[in-house]
Amino acid sequence: MSTKLWQPAASAIEQANITDFARRVSEKYSLPFHQLVCELSVQNSLQVYEELHHWSVENKKAFWSEVWDHCGVVAETKGQTVLVDEDKMPGAVWFPQARLNFAENLLKHSGNDTAIVFRGEDKLTRSVSFDDLRSETAAIAHALKSVGVKTGDRVAALMPNIPETITAMLAASSIGSVWSSCSPDFGVQGVVDRFGQIEPEVLVACDGYFYNGKFHNCVEKIAEILEKVPGIKQLILVPMPRLNAPAADAASQSLQNISVPVIHYQQAIEDYANVSLEFARLPFDHPLYIMYSSGTTGVPKCIVHSAGGTLLQHLKEHQMHCDVKLGDRLFYFTTCGWMMWNWLVTGLASGATLMLYDGSPFYPDGNVLFDYIDDQSINIFGTSAKYIDAVNKAGLAPMQSHDLSTVKSILSTGSPLAPESFSFVYEKIKQDVCLSSVSGGTDILGCFVGGNPTLPVYRGELQCRLLGMAVDVYDDQGRSVVGDKGELVCVEVFPSMPISFWNDDDGSKYHGAYFDKFANVWCHGDFVELTERGSMLIHGRSDAVLNPGGVRIGTAEIYRQVEQLAEIVESIVIGQNWQSDVRVVLFVKLSDGIELDDDLQTRIKSKIRSNCTPRHVPSVILAVDDIPRTKSGKIVELAVRQVVHGETIKNKEALANPEALRYFADRAELNS
Repeated sequence: MSTKLWQPAASAIEQANITDFARRVSEKYSLPFHQLVCELSVQNSLQVYEELHHWSVENKKAFWSEVWDHCGVVAETKGQTVLVDEDKMPGAVWFPQARLNFAENLLKHSGNDTAIVFRGEDKLTRSVSFDDLRSETAAIAHALKSVGVKTGDRVAALMPNIPETITAMLAASSIGSVWSSCSPDFGVQGVVDRFGQIEPEVLVACDGYFYNGKFHNCVEKIAEILEKVPGIKQLILVPMPRLNAPAADAASQSLQNISVPVIHYQQAIEDYANVSLEFARLPFDHPLYIMYSSGTTGVPKCIVHSAGGTLLQHLKEHQMHCDVKLGDRLFYFTTCGWMMWNWLVTGLASGATLMLYDGSPFYPDGNVLFDYIDDQSINIFGTSAKYIDAVNKAGLAPMQSHDLSTVKSILSTGSPLAPESFSFVYEKIKQDVCLSSVSGGTDILGCFVGGNPTLPVYRGELQCRLLGMAVDVYDDQGRSVVGDKGELVCVEVFPSMPISFWNDDDGSKYHGAYFDKFANVWCHGDFVELTERGSMLIHGRSDAVLNPGGVRIGTAEIYRQVEQLAEIVESIVIGQNWQSDVRVVLFVKLSDGIELDDDLQTRIKSKIRSNCTPRHVPSVILAVDDIPRTKSGKIVELAVRQVVHGETIKNKEALANPEALRYFADRAELNS
C-alpha cells in the first residue's frame, strides 16, 4: 500500500473549479451522486470523483457540451449536434456545426492585466498586458496576410520560449493558418525532417537563444534551413530579447544575401500599430497545430490537431484538473519543441498569466527557477520528472532557501516520477502542495491520467484518470485488468484525438500508430497499472518493456531503485537478445570521481533484487559518460537497444545529444 503524502483541506475542495462543475452537472442532470456533492468532504471526495468520472465517459456528449459551456468557449455557434459516429475510432466527428477561432478564445480577456511574464537566463524580465498582446497579434496577423498567408497555410517557427513566439502563433491561428514549431537548439537536419514534410509558407525565426551562460547565434542555421525546406516564401526575423543586445541591424546584415524576403518583427509591429484584429471562425476540426513524434526510429510523424479539440481538452485540464483560476500565474518549464509549450499557452483562455522562462534551469545554479517562483509569485509550477530528480541529486532544499508560499500545485511529466521524487518534493520543496504527476503526450496534445486538487496524493501514483477519458488497462488478450500491469488504452473517443497525420491520405499511418493492437480502441503505448482506488502507476513505454524469460518488466521499476544510489546520476536499461532469450543490461552514468567497481555493482544488484524481483536484476552493468535523450529530455531506450544490436539509427537528429550513442556501440562486455 502506497503512503499518502498529501490531503487537500476541506476548504480547498469546496473552492475547487471541479467541485463547482460537479455541482452544476449533478443538479442539471439529476444525477444519483448529487447529494454526495452537496455533502462534499475530505472523506467522500474520492467517491464523488469516481461517480463524476463514470458519468463523463458514459455520457460523453453531455459531458463535453458542459465543458464547452462551463469553460466559456467563444464561438459564432456551438450547434445542436455534439458528436457524430461516436462508435468510430478514428472517424468520430465532434461539434460538426460549430464555428470558432482558437486565438479568439485565448484573447478573450483584455485590459492592462498581465498576460505574459518572461524571464531570460540573462535575468532580463519583462511583461506583456492582455491589451498589448492583442495589438501585437493584430500587427503580426496583418504582416502575415500582407505576404499572402491564408486559411490552411502552414506557418513554422524556430523559436525560443519568448512572448513573440506566442504572438506569432496567435496571429497565425487568428487567420486559420496551421502552426508548427521547433526549438532553436534543434540541428538543421532535425528541422528539415519536420518542416520539410509540411512545406510552410512562412518561417518565423529568432536570431539566437541563451543556454548555459552563452548566447547561441542562429543566423547561419536559419539560412541553411531556408535553402533546404521547400516552399518558404517569407522569413519573419525576431530578435532574442536580451540585456546588452548587439546592434539591431546585425542579424539583418548577416541575412542580406538570403533570397527569401525578410520581415523584421519589430518593424511589423510599428507598421501595423493601429490595425484591428480579425478572427476567422472555422469548423471545430479545422487544423490548428502540426506536432511531431520523437523521430528516433525514422522521420518524425506529423500529427495534426484540431483547434476545437485542443481548446476543449486544455480548458478541461487547466480549470478542472489543475484548478487554474482567473489571474493565476501558470508556469511550465518547456521549449517550443515540446507539447507542453502548446499546453501552457492555452492557459490564456482561462485568464491565467503565463510565466515563461528560456534557458538552462541550472544556470548559474539550481535555484534559478525557485528564485523565479518567489520573485513573481507563481501559483502553478510545472516541470519534468528529470528536473525534480536533478534538484534532488544536487542536494538542494528549496523549502529552506525559498518562501514558495504562492505555489498551490506542482506538475510533473516527461517521464514517470519516481516514488523517491514524490517524497523529495514533500520533504525538501513544499509540504502543503498538490503534486500532480501527469501522463499523456504529443499524440493527444493532453493527458489521459493526472492531477486533481480534490484528491489525496499517494507516493509514486498519478492521482486519477481524467474526466472524459475512458482510460483502461488491457492485458495482451485485450481483457481489462486492475492491479496488474498492461497497456494503457482509451476505449471511447475524445475531442483531442488527432484529426490526421500529414501526408497520410489513406490514414494507414494514423491507424497503425494507435489502433492495430486492439480494434477500435486507442492503444497509447504506455505500460501501466491501475489501482483499486483509480490511481495509476506508469512502468515505462511499452516498446521499451523488458522480457527476460517471457516476463514483462517495466523499465521505470529499475530506474526507481538504481537512481536512489548517490553514486548514480542517471541510468538506462535495455533488453539484449542473448542465447535465444533476452537479458537485462543496465548502463549507468556515475557521479564525478566514482568508479563502477565490484562493490557498487553488488549494491546495485542487491537493491534491485530486494525491491523488485530476481528477474529485474541486470545480467550486465556498464558505465557510460552520457545517456542519449530527445529534445524534450526523455531518455531513448529504443535507440540504445538498436545501437547495441548493431542496427542503424535512422534519425539521430531527433536527439539532443546524439554523440552519446557512441558509448553504447561495440562494447566488448556485451559479447560474452
